[in-house]
Amino acid sequence: MAPKYSRKASAKVDRAMKQLKAGTLKSGRSGRKVKSRKQAIAIGLSEARAAGQKVPKKTAKKRKTVKKRGRKSG
Repeated sequence: MAPKYSRKASAKVDRAMKQLKAGTLKSGRSGRKVKSRKQAIAIGLSEARAAGQKVPKKTAKKRKTVKKRGRKSG
């Protein structure tokens, strides 16, 4: 089976993780410091996607189903 990510994509994620540990990784528009490991990985993968490397597509967010509540009578 072929690997999910290319080596260059892995290198982007690796760079993002190193920046996270150094405390220099910043998020998009706001420019705030990234503290989450998951967010650092997401930033690395999105940069790899933008550079055209082999990375799977983003998964769609699951929507929570809203429970129908019965109407109060009277």
